[in-house]
Amino acid sequence: MTTEAEVREAHQGDVWTSNVAFLFATAAAAIGLGSLWRFPYVAGANGGGAFVILYIVFVIAICVPIMIGEMAIGRSGGGSALASVRNLAREAGASSAWRAIGWFSLLIPFFGLSYYSVVAGWALDYARLAIGMGFDGVDAAASSAIFDDAIGSPLRQGFLQFAFIAAAAFVVARGVQRGIEVVSKIKMIALFVVIVGLVLYNAVTVGLGPSFRFLLVPDFSALTGASVLTAFGQALFSTAIGVGVLMTYSAYLPRGSSLSGSACIVSGSVIFIAMMAGLAIFPTVLHYGLTPAAGPNLIFVTLPVAFGQMIGGRIVSIIFFCLISLAAFTTAVGMLEPVVSWVKEKTGWGRAPATALTATLIWLVGLPSLLSFNILKDVHPLGWFGPFRNKTFFDVLDFGIAELLLPVNALLLAIFIGWVLRKRIAGPELDLSGVAYQLWRFAMCIVAPVAIGVLLIDILF
Repeated sequence: MTTEAEVREAHQGDVWTSNVAFLFATAAAAIGLGSLWRFPYVAGANGGGAFVILYIVFVIAICVPIMIGEMAIGRSGGGSALASVRNLAREAGASSAWRAIGWFSLLIPFFGLSYYSVVAGWALDYARLAIGMGFDGVDAAASSAIFDDAIGSPLRQGFLQFAFIAAAAFVVARGVQRGIEVVSKIKMIALFVVIVGLVLYNAVTVGLGPSFRFLLVPDFSALTGASVLTAFGQALFSTAIGVGVLMTYSAYLPRGSSLSGSACIVSGSVIFIAMMAGLAIFPTVLHYGLTPAAGPNLIFVTLPVAFGQMIGGRIVSIIFFCLISLAAFTTAVGMLEPVVSWVKEKTGWGRAPATALTATLIWLVGLPSLLSFNILKDVHPLGWFGPFRNKTFFDVLDFGIAELLLPVNALLLAIFIGWVLRKRIAGPELDLSGVAYQLWRFAMCIVAPVAIGVLLIDILF
């Protein structure tokens, strides 16, 4: 068994240059396809304003407290997610079964990146299409045909998936300061400039009024119980809780940094970018008479129709799909790092070979998900099991990771932090005191476990 001293030795030299670098990297990892692809379509499918308000409330009231606790585990443990949880459980005299949190925090990013990279490959393909041909004159039927052709090509998508994972591996192999920090800063600055630019472009060309009303004016009659739970699931998904990245990145954080302040800044960035993504997408969708409730196809099928009609649509489409690719990229870096961190501890290897092995295995595991849209589209690996009856390899991983394992790990984290580590993780370490600390404790011990428990019951039963 790896000792705590050996864990510290394995990660010697892995440290952020500043708290600002940590914030850039953590925000860059959290803000990916969940904010730019998933948030717009789930908001559109669930009525807009009321859904958005619930989403923001869930992020602030439940996700931020868990983020603070997860960061505290990482900084206190000082190693991979598994090592940090194991060491803190041992200090608290708790059961070794709590190591399940660490294992989930490795399995979720490993299998999650294997299918996440498939969608990222689509984004790269569409950036290529936008640069090469644009979408001039494309109607709904033509756009659907373009998408079907793209996902139906296993060799092309396999290459793009490989290139995407290889690029993420290159950054991770360069280390915390020379790799992750540099790319994260570039991504966040570029993301802010480009997405604000797209919103301003919409303001000038088609106006923002209808989109503001759709996103910010609540119609609570449009909400259903399923919408409420979807908003909560999106909050968990978009803040990177339970994925291992918060723990792993916080292990590289020096003492003295404010965890509560960091969690608030990162979650605020997630909310801001999600709202800006809505204002970058919905004005165009609404102006051209398209539906904001188009589901997962909103970006890859619906938007190209709008790009084909707007002034300067080709340039806008290039910028937009390059932005989606960049957002997905730093999230992939954040998902790869927790697994690489553990491989380094386990094997004693250097960062480069540990990253190469991890990235190769993730690509191989992801091939069935990639083939789920062409060669294996009629294969349902768990067809004998009710919840997975008609699901492909991609669907099984998507449902299993995003809908099951993420909330399960978030629930375990809330209970572990709130009830098991309550003496180990105290107010001063979290930069909380008085009423703020009591509210955090209440959220961790009562609010988060109950809310996540309800979400899981709904999903399973």
